[in-house]
Amino acid sequence: MFQISGHEAFDDGQIIFNEDSQGDWIYIIEKGTVELSKMIGGKRLILDTLKPGDVFGEAGYITMGTRTTTATARGDTELGVVDRSFLDEEFNKLSVSFRTILKGMAQRLQRTTTMLAQEKIRREEPRIRKVFGLTFKYKESLVKAYSENLSGLGVYIRTPKPLPKDTRFNLKLNLPDDEEPLRIACEVAWTRTETDDPVERPIGMGVKFIQISKEGLQRLRAALKDSEEEVTEL
Repeated sequence: MFQISGHEAFDDGQIIFNEDSQGDWIYIIEKGTVELSKMIGGKRLILDTLKPGDVFGEAGYITMGTRTTTATARGDTELGVVDRSFLDEEFNKLSVSFRTILKGMAQRLQRTTTMLAQEKIRREEPRIRKVFGLTFKYKESLVKAYSENLSGLGVYIRTPKPLPKDTRFNLKLNLPDDEEPLRIACEVAWTRTETDDPVERPIGMGVKFIQISKEGLQRLRAALKDSEEEVTEL
């Protein structure tokens, strides 16, 4: 059984740790429940609700990366903190090869969880064919471009020079009748550098929204609301 080095108590609604925060402590629930959630496209999606006896935080320990979910106490909750020296001793008994396998499994599980969460939200956020002007800065250049289609999760940007995959940048999206552009933190999910149909499949890049304010998301949804032309491919 786990060796416990300490105990922590949380009130209802109190955050135990946040998504994208640093931390590799592993917890076991002694009393109460813990809700695991993730922000996808400006929406908080509940992934799981854990009960006494359940363990969480193990992925952060194995991968040594940032937290992939937010853990929130539901009801008065008491946690046991698994002793770190015990964990390290047990983990280091494993061969390097087996530790590498475990790390790969944990990373794939994290990616799969994110993909499934995105797919669930995507069904609720259909892509709409809509042309909006937009600008973004890359290195020292200010780039002007247009959206091909978009949703509350992301946008396909028509541009002859798409940015490299995984590039992060800040986008200013110009919505109709709005004097103030919508500011969104983005990441390039994929690119299209060649096409045999520049009208239906223009060169550009598929971009996912990393951070968008609640008010901004409401503005974007309102701007998309009147359009009925959904698309099946970004």
